[in-house]
Amino acid sequence: MSVSTRHLNFPTKGNGDIIDITEDVAGGLLKSKITDGVVTVFVPGATGAVTTIEYESGLVSDFNAMLERIAPQGIEYMHNLKWGDGNGHSHVRASLLGPSLSIPFAGGTMMLGTWQQIIFIDLDNRPRDRELIVQIMGE
Repeated sequence: MSVSTRHLNFPTKGNGDIIDITEDVAGGLLKSKITDGVVTVFVPGATGAVTTIEYESGLVSDFNAMLERIAPQGIEYMHNLKWGDGNGHSHVRASLLGPSLSIPFAGGTMMLGTWQQIIFIDLDNRPRDRELIVQIMGE
């Protein structure tokens, strides 16, 4: 078994910025020369998450509206009282969505559905420079 570890770096706008990273992950897979296995995308941070979605403007808006209903910004969070940074909702949202995603691949192609893209969601309350770890394992 071979392992290839890559990093994706990009700036974000914060506040629910959703970025389609499917092509970036596919590019790393291609460069790895590994044809069959699993690719894991991991967010090393507490206010970002990865998942899959049909990446289109209506659903992106719906996704952010859903997050506001589940973990609204305008309520009291103990994290905010302790740290004063106003991003308690960001941490709760990131914990719900999760910091990693694993996608199987065969023949050098990820086994995503037709309307399924890999997204990174910046849930923090300010712009940031983000790094994701993409680890490819297989043969």
